[in-house]
Amino acid sequence: MWAIGLVVVALVVVYYSHLISKWKNPKIDGVLPPGSMGWPLIGETLQFIIPGRSLDLHPFVKKRMQKYGPIFKTSLVGRPIIVSTDYEMNKYILQHEGTLVELWYLDSFAKFFALEGETRVNAIGKVHRYLRSITLNHFGVESLKESLLPKIEDMLHTNLAKWATQGPVDVKQVISVMVFNFTANKIFGYDAENSREKLSENYTRILNSFISLPLNIPGTSFHQCMQDREKMLKMLKNTLMERLNDPSKRRGDFLDQAIDDMETEVLDSGFHPPTHVRDLICQLRIYVNHSNSNIQAEHDAIVKNRENPNSRLTWEEYRSMTFTQMVVNETLRISNIPPGLFRKALKDFQVKGYTVPAGWTVMIVTPAIQLNPETFKDPVTFNPWRWKELDQVTISKNFMPFGGGTRQCAGAEYSKLVLSTFLHILVTKYRFTKVKGGDVSRTPIISFGDGIQIKFTAKN
Repeated sequence: MWAIGLVVVALVVVYYSHLISKWKNPKIDGVLPPGSMGWPLIGETLQFIIPGRSLDLHPFVKKRMQKYGPIFKTSLVGRPIIVSTDYEMNKYILQHEGTLVELWYLDSFAKFFALEGETRVNAIGKVHRYLRSITLNHFGVESLKESLLPKIEDMLHTNLAKWATQGPVDVKQVISVMVFNFTANKIFGYDAENSREKLSENYTRILNSFISLPLNIPGTSFHQCMQDREKMLKMLKNTLMERLNDPSKRRGDFLDQAIDDMETEVLDSGFHPPTHVRDLICQLRIYVNHSNSNIQAEHDAIVKNRENPNSRLTWEEYRSMTFTQMVVNETLRISNIPPGLFRKALKDFQVKGYTVPAGWTVMIVTPAIQLNPETFKDPVTFNPWRWKELDQVTISKNFMPFGGGTRQCAGAEYSKLVLSTFLHILVTKYRFTKVKGGDVSRTPIISFGDGIQIKFTAKN
């Protein structure tokens, strides 16, 4: 009997050894980049989510670049991935979206936004063009100039005035709430003051769940994320039905335009939290640590040149903020939020001497481009003056804070305007000091540990 048991054990060991060997050494027609696939299912996910304690490139990527070079293979949350920090490969991938690759997300992100199957948003064509068009209608330059700028200014005035009457506030928390509520209000009329569901409270949980195993089991962060998603969808559906049944409740916002176009367009879009929340926090953290007289002088000059010092910020004034734009660019460069851009191979293809197999994911590591010491000297040092010396060709190749290719974020100017207006009001109306906190890490998404406690005081 013991001999039969021994044979069974031996067969199990051989079988699983074969599976592990097959996982670690996938067979393809061609040459895969160097690298490690880790363990079956989990791959190298655990190493990927270990925090890096600085704004520098995440240790997971940095160590593998040193070991394997700018292109390597790995596996994250059960998916085989080719990671690229190489400019030429990145450009090639983005240029061939729709023919060789398509938009892709990690499974946790895709399931959260229901981007699976035939309804996913990675189809290039009518749906993507429509969604980009509708976003530009409500968050593009013309909308910003004509209507959104004074509303953004009012939002910032109101919140900064409130924070100034309190003690030290955790800007990680209050800025997230402020920007989330404002953007959600402009998209689908979310009223944070009167809503029973405080959607902003779910914001951090949702972001932190994207880089996780998509196990919808009670007790997991992904399960909580999916519950938060259901609350958001329920609110959106209720708002949609209210407006369909009662035209008097329509507001002319993003959702109303979608309703108007429902008869002719096919829509399937989730609400994507604004990425510039953490850019704002990084900007404030950097400014507190690097007090800058150039910013103060630029914004004081804007106020001084007005007939009425208390008049609203104008579009022309915003466009005149030369040094502020350099500060914003430097903030966006250093605080690049996502770990990278994801694309999925539609078929086998060769690039840079390697084969990208059909079905594999390609991860373009944008932080590696923006933190490259060959382009940006002392890359983790905040130095807005460097933008005076950079030419447009260098910038176009090495600065991708809003994505690239056909998927560049349609809300890019909106994010820059919020950042610049925030700085304008902050330096002309308030004094502020850091009380505690401010430690930053990449997990690989930027996070701020226990937050940043800052005391705001009105100048007048």
